[in-house]
Amino acid sequence: MKTIEKLFKLNELNTNVRTEVLAGITTFMTMAYIIFVNPLILSNAGLSIPAVASATCLISALTCILMGICTNYPFALAPGMGLNAFIAFSICKSMNLPWQVGMAIIFIEGSIITILVLTKFRAAVMNAIPLSLKKAISIGIGLFIAFIGLQNAGIVVDNPATLISMGNFNNGQVLLALIGFVVTILFISLRMRGAILLGIVVTAIIGIPMGLTKIPQSIVALPDFSSFGGFAIGLKDMITLPLWLAVFACLVSDFFDTMGTVIGVGEEGGFLKEGKLARLNRVLFVDSLGAMFGGIFGSSSATTYIESATGVASGGRSGLTSITVGLLFLLALFFSPLVSVLPACATAPALILVGYHMMSIAKDIPWNEFDEALPSFMVMLVMPLTFSISHGIGCGFISYVLIKIFKGKFNEIHPLLLIVAILFAISFSPLVPK
Repeated sequence: MKTIEKLFKLNELNTNVRTEVLAGITTFMTMAYIIFVNPLILSNAGLSIPAVASATCLISALTCILMGICTNYPFALAPGMGLNAFIAFSICKSMNLPWQVGMAIIFIEGSIITILVLTKFRAAVMNAIPLSLKKAISIGIGLFIAFIGLQNAGIVVDNPATLISMGNFNNGQVLLALIGFVVTILFISLRMRGAILLGIVVTAIIGIPMGLTKIPQSIVALPDFSSFGGFAIGLKDMITLPLWLAVFACLVSDFFDTMGTVIGVGEEGGFLKEGKLARLNRVLFVDSLGAMFGGIFGSSSATTYIESATGVASGGRSGLTSITVGLLFLLALFFSPLVSVLPACATAPALILVGYHMMSIAKDIPWNEFDEALPSFMVMLVMPLTFSISHGIGCGFISYVLIKIFKGKFNEIHPLLLIVAILFAISFSPLVPK
């Protein structure tokens, strides 16, 4: 135990093994949905559901453990939402291409990002972001997380007339989420250790008699690695301009989704010093390897998850949290039927409450300075409403550069920020596949 405390500097970080493990379990439970959602989405590209489920677990396990060992931060990784749908529908289905080509795109995108990390370009871009925008990214991610929680709860639903509207409170999943919200608030008010995790567990148990938490028909399932290495077959088809534009689209999304998550979760955990994160390049390197692993194993690009904030809110401060998540994903390789019993509405209260915590720094935005406040507002507004971290960051960057130019403050625009704003403008254009 003392070796673990020394290895992860737990005393220095004012934490302990119990807290870190509980934080890891909390993070895992809020992001375990990817084990089942990712295969369903990528099956539209022609991939086998069991194969993608196995790839999802293995990639998540490897990258989380690497993140914990290499960086000592509680950042958890898994194949990302958004890019999986892009590969399945915009590439494979729309262009009538085999899944191997989609995986080749992911592998190439991950390789390019790895090169950008090794040349320290990615870290330089992150450090070029103004402090007001960094805080806005954290707030935007908080709103995004809360919005996901409201959706998972069924409190916010789609509406063809108004895009979104209030859900039906007679619905069982809405009622369970509300019960879980009240229970979790009670645990937090009583200052109980592991309140968020305990809230998820109690909510899931309450869901059993309601028929929402299902009893699994089986416990063990053998992994399927049939999609491993398929990307190599697709590389020979990477000779057309539309496919390289697709690589660019994936690159921009992956590049800035992770950047936003690291800033947001880092701010929540108190890891940022004057807006900068120590050991940043290590974090970005592990994340870039996750993108490559996604293509190699037959899944979407693995990226740092915003759900990591739930573990941080539960007290996770070291890489031991991330390693715990990785070990649980490794177990899920063989016990995936058990993971499937947890309904999304059971984790919804945790996401909403984490979003609340991340809103606290809104007071630090200089709201009386138009050229700083409006771009920050654009980040916070666009991120949850477009369901995209990178879109929110892009709109913030573009508006920041334009306002500074209009006000004649050219010297306040970092050259890298200007380049990135132009790249975002190109990525938003009709030329790039959406």
